[in-house]
Amino acid sequence: MNSEEMIQKIQELKQVKEDLLAQIRKTIVGQDEVIDKVLIGLFANGHMLIEGVPGLAKTLLISTIAKALNLTFGRIQFTPDLMPSDITGSDILVTSRDSERREFQYIKGPIFANLILADEINRTPPKTQAALLQAMQEYQVSSGNTTRPLDLPFIVMATQNPIEQEGTYPLPEAQLDRFMLYINIDYPSYEEELTIVQNTTGVPQEEPLPLLSAEKILQYQAAIRTMPVSQHILEYAVKLARSTRPGTPESRPEITKWINWGAGPRASQYLVLAAKARAALNGRLTPAEEDIRAVASPVLTHRVLVSFAAEAEGIKPSDIIKQLLS
Repeated sequence: MNSEEMIQKIQELKQVKEDLLAQIRKTIVGQDEVIDKVLIGLFANGHMLIEGVPGLAKTLLISTIAKALNLTFGRIQFTPDLMPSDITGSDILVTSRDSERREFQYIKGPIFANLILADEINRTPPKTQAALLQAMQEYQVSSGNTTRPLDLPFIVMATQNPIEQEGTYPLPEAQLDRFMLYINIDYPSYEEELTIVQNTTGVPQEEPLPLLSAEKILQYQAAIRTMPVSQHILEYAVKLARSTRPGTPESRPEITKWINWGAGPRASQYLVLAAKARAALNGRLTPAEEDIRAVASPVLTHRVLVSFAAEAEGIKPSDIIKQLLS
């Protein structure tokens, strides 16, 4: 993609965002900050980890966005007995109608969609989580001796319930690191909840109209990738990620004493990519320092492992990120 095409696509994106928000708000009330972060992740081509208590419309939000983007949507409910083949698909022995020969036929699993909702991902064993990790990392799945590519764009939006930890399998750091953004969904305000009750207990609401296509989204993602970034913005992103690592020159001892393990190099990459997407969605041709700061918390929070002392003091990773930005 040349610079003229990139500029044209970026200039289109601001209006595309407004049109998408108008469609999403037909169904979703409030959650403006959450929707903004999800759109950043989608156009930056990054997977997202969404955390919130049950009943906050996480599934509805993701399916509504899939409809507005005109993408295929797949939901996988993760349970302790879920097997890798339940996600990727499997070979089934069938009898041919013509020759009555018996042969294996591959039946695709729910992973073969553009937008995947991995519901309660921490309720399934590591073996099944690993099958999803391969798809997230390589954009392909393996079944038997065959590897099959996934449809693009391919984005996983996984959910976790923060209040029920019994019978769960915490995600390994390798898989957590594959998620570009961590998004926390909170309770709606009084006015928002009142509107939700009015909308859902009366006449059915209007469905969102499909505005884009997979091909269009891939073009916008490519334009965001080719956006220029100034050297001082790259340096700021790298220094911010390195400041979470104890013992580095960029770290602050009064803060890193609360950290056991900091964010890796992928955090620096995702800070820049997410900042590019945020700038593009706001109609700007290059990211600024404010974009890095705006995406710092969702990019870094799940990559910082706090110490026992921090847990005892009630200090969370999000608190540490706020201090690093101050």
